[in-house]
Amino acid sequence: MATVGRRAAATPRELTRVGDRISFVYLERCVVHRDDNAITAEDADGVTHIPSATIGTLLLGPGTRITHQAMTVLGDSGAGVVWVGEHGVRFYAGGRALTRSSGLVEAQALAWASPRRRLDVARAMYRLRFPDEDPSGHTRQELLSMEGRRLKRCYRDESARTGVSWHRRDYHRDDFSAGDAPNQGVTAAAQCMYGIAHAVVAALGCSPGLGFVHSGHERSFVLDIADLYKTDVAIPAAFDAASEGVEDVAARTRRALRDRINQGRLLDRCVQDIKDLLGYDGTRDTSGEGGSDRVTLQSDHSVELEGGRNYDSEIIW
Repeated sequence: MATVGRRAAATPRELTRVGDRISFVYLERCVVHRDDNAITAEDADGVTHIPSATIGTLLLGPGTRITHQAMTVLGDSGAGVVWVGEHGVRFYAGGRALTRSSGLVEAQALAWASPRRRLDVARAMYRLRFPDEDPSGHTRQELLSMEGRRLKRCYRDESARTGVSWHRRDYHRDDFSAGDAPNQGVTAAAQCMYGIAHAVVAALGCSPGLGFVHSGHERSFVLDIADLYKTDVAIPAAFDAASEGVEDVAARTRRALRDRINQGRLLDRCVQDIKDLLGYDGTRDTSGEGGSDRVTLQSDHSVELEGGRNYDSEIIW
């Protein structure tokens, strides 16, 4: 029987598709270990076995400890591992991407490096959020003004739909409880959406910092992606939670978001939206025959050569 260290890593084609996996598993206050090709979560109530190949992303909350062997099998299974705050609300750190290709991050970098293409992506993001408006030809300042008006309209519409009184967006960075019930719900929903968007961005291997609307922050692209679903997912969930009372609005908002994300298959939608926004068609995937990793070397005239050999003085194009 092979030792753990001698087991070959599964190829991408041998792994369970991300769309067929449990989107995430959240664990807290337990020890995560490995038992064959499963991980185990041990706490005061006993040991739970979880097949690693069925996990999209493992969220490690407060009080968790994870062993080297558990991380090994999760890595071999292509599962993402993310360290988060209580109830998965905040994203602190993540492991390697689920993809083994640099195609998406290269597409992102190419689009971001061109001011014209960067503006095109920003317009496309606006079009995804508000498909009844055409942002073509609008400047960035005009897009920001258009977005502000649409958000205010969304708040008014949700207030009318749920009967929840709404005055204005009132966000207190250091005092969550200072806001009224709908503002607490909107803040809680935004934080959840940032965590979800960050998990998807990390899983795809994109750069969280290369944003097209937001800029200057290490999570600019994460904020861009989370905002795509603000008016049709996050804000309605917040107002639904606020309509049930002023107590525990944040917890109800998270549960409402969970249901909306599951019913609307938001993770699949998010993955496809990112690919569409970056104009990515999969041609830069680096999986070779049989699903093995494929590494190329960059040569002149946009020619890419197979890695793993010395080319000496050969010239190929």
